[in-house]
Amino acid sequence: MAVGRDTIGWIGAGRMGSAMAARLVRHGCDVAVYNRTASKVDPLVAEGATAVRTIAELSACRIVFVNVASSDDLLAVLDGDAGLLRQESAPAIVVDCSTVSVEASARARSLATERSAAFLAAPVSGNDKVAKAGRLMFAVSGSLEAFGEARNTSP
Repeated sequence: MAVGRDTIGWIGAGRMGSAMAARLVRHGCDVAVYNRTASKVDPLVAEGATAVRTIAELSACRIVFVNVASSDDLLAVLDGDAGLLRQESAPAIVVDCSTVSVEASARARSLATERSAAFLAAPVSGNDKVAKAGRLMFAVSGSLEAFGEARNTSP
């Protein structure tokens, strides 16, 4: 599958990210996934997701979800040398589902705004079992318009 605007981009295939992305795949969404450790994407590919080798490949997506382990990781995947928001084009919406510091989230929002991308801070409450069951709780901040679009991304 070619990665395009209708593909949901996903960064982070740890326990939580993998469970969340898998639900999207199982519900018929085209999902392209990047993870630093490429082999962690294999189970998602087996379910129908597309693996990408670089974050840059996700810049073609209209919406990209991020679920990484730390504030430093969030800023690296967005603003590092090969970061999502350093590419020629940027997604319209970045949804960060990581649990990060207020400062890192504010910096990520600022970086997205500089690229004319909406940013939704959307940390989740629950664990991988709750995610697999589709019962996570999201605490989302950002524009209502971007929230509505992100919410309507999945079937």
